[in-house]
Amino acid sequence: MSLWRGKIPLILASQSSARKMLLANAGLEFEAVTADIDERGIQAASKLSNPREIALLLAREKAKAVSACYPGHYVIGADQTLALGSRLFNKPAGRTQALEQLRDLAGQTHELNSAVAVAQDGRILFEDVSVARMTMRGMSEADLSAYLDAAGDAVTRSVGAYQLEALGIHLFERIEGDHFTILGLPLLPLLAYLRREQLIAV
Repeated sequence: MSLWRGKIPLILASQSSARKMLLANAGLEFEAVTADIDERGIQAASKLSNPREIALLLAREKAKAVSACYPGHYVIGADQTLALGSRLFNKPAGRTQALEQLRDLAGQTHELNSAVAVAQDGRILFEDVSVARMTMRGMSEADLSAYLDAAGDAVTRSVGAYQLEALGIHLFERIEGDHFTILGLPLLPLLAYLRREQLIAV
């Protein structure tokens, strides 16, 4: 049973399996639509360097782009950045880049900045950024190679070369932040907004 009370379907401007799982598990019926935007181009044009601001900008742009094509619908956009100090990471292109990222992150604490925005008819109605602090354990080259062998191509699907909900959990010794932020969708603030707008039944 869906808890969504809107008159027309909710839309998620993402094909992320983790984000779709989170919304579905929360009892929300929705449609998933790809946001066709040039993320790196938008980021470069913005001249922003703050990882939280970049995540929020991209979440907004995804929500606005899809909402412009679906009049009247509430559209959820989301984005996540990974930062080690002032350095931003992108998804690794292959095993070599994944190994380089893991070498740099091993033994360090990095931040995941997860942003969400809700748009309707191209206008932003709600936005939020949540942060998780992730501390990787120190690892040898043999440790890293063993992880990459076990994880396979999955390491190229996530920034930082790990998926915490899968084998990536073995890389960490400490995590500060909620599970939803880590998976890329600040679900609690989002649900609180939908509840205030009487768009969900609970």
